[in-house]
Amino acid sequence: MTGRHAVAVTGLGVRCAAGASPEALWESLLHGRSAITAHTFDDEGAVVHPAAPMRDFDPAGYLAPKELRRADRSVQLAVCAALDAAEDAGGLQVPGARRAVVTGTGYGGVISQENGIGHPDVLYAPRLMNNAGAYWISSRLGVTGPSLTVSTACASGTHAVGEAMQMIRAGCADVVVAGGHDSPLTATTALAFGRAGAMVTAREDAAYASRPFDAARRGFVLAEGAAFLVLERLDLARARGARIHATLTGYGRTSDAFHLTAPHPDGAGARACMEQALADAGTTADAVTHVNAHGTGTELNDLAEARAITALFGPAGVPVTAPKAVTGHGLGLAGALEAVITALSVREGLAPPTAHLTRLDPRCELDVVTGEARKISDGPVLSNSFAFGGHNACVVLDSPDARPAG
Repeated sequence: MTGRHAVAVTGLGVRCAAGASPEALWESLLHGRSAITAHTFDDEGAVVHPAAPMRDFDPAGYLAPKELRRADRSVQLAVCAALDAAEDAGGLQVPGARRAVVTGTGYGGVISQENGIGHPDVLYAPRLMNNAGAYWISSRLGVTGPSLTVSTACASGTHAVGEAMQMIRAGCADVVVAGGHDSPLTATTALAFGRAGAMVTAREDAAYASRPFDAARRGFVLAEGAAFLVLERLDLARARGARIHATLTGYGRTSDAFHLTAPHPDGAGARACMEQALADAGTTADAVTHVNAHGTGTELNDLAEARAITALFGPAGVPVTAPKAVTGHGLGLAGALEAVITALSVREGLAPPTAHLTRLDPRCELDVVTGEARKISDGPVLSNSFAFGGHNACVVLDSPDARPAG
């Protein structure tokens, strides 16, 4: 494709257990500070599992009391992160019709849904809507251009960022606020994932519960939060003298078409998605400096992703990071949170370490960064998301000085 607009990342906003800002999140990752604790999911104290809840969250400065009653907790997190990203970008410096929003969520208003069962009030339906986050962000930021929501389970956040990039490339918008949000810390959700054998349920050593690619891993850990990026036409960002964290250069999306909850065991769909993203960025596997892995800590996902990465880059061919060891797994939030982390990696020239990895599963032939951050050279960085339903999404980020493809 020729003549498409290059895309800059000019704003970052985060609200999650590992940090209420991108800087706090980055420090947690660099020092391997786990945000995971033993969390009580029910009023009776019968459902207690490792999780990453955001403590001391106060959205009062972003939404009025009446508005808070109308918005699920996941939406409250989303509004705070999105407005923080817009402030970090120096505002959205284009007319409202040239602004857009794309949100990703896997579970929508699941807390409101559970709380309202049997006694729904007049605001019950609006609190459940998956697109409620997109509405609230659009209304807060004066967005009268496209306002969309993507729901592809744990790939939702990455799909939202990728689709937002495509909007700018195609000239449908000049600035897009894109990201993901979920707050799934309910007893029903925990019991469902626990009984499926996908989630860590042991209470002891909660801080070390999420261990991607480790031979002793036991599953993923639920988390909540929101992460948003402001994407902007690169030429407009440069013209106004904006700080550019990174450029967004490639996007891939494929489907396994294999199983409702399990990835294809050889990682074929994941590999195809990574290849598609790299081709879209106009680059090749040998140029990639770092891979931000989906890395959930479940055996099926870890092995499939490791096989895909090895098939594409060779055994231990590229440094790999798995942030969920620190952040937990925020479902629809995860891909957007890791896009923020990838932008920070590009900006700082560092691949953060993977916490709690004591013995790499010998079936995972990966160069996993551990111990301390590793310096990486300028070049493209790949961020992966692979979800239930066989939904795969990958994005490529690079430095502002990289020559745009096309």
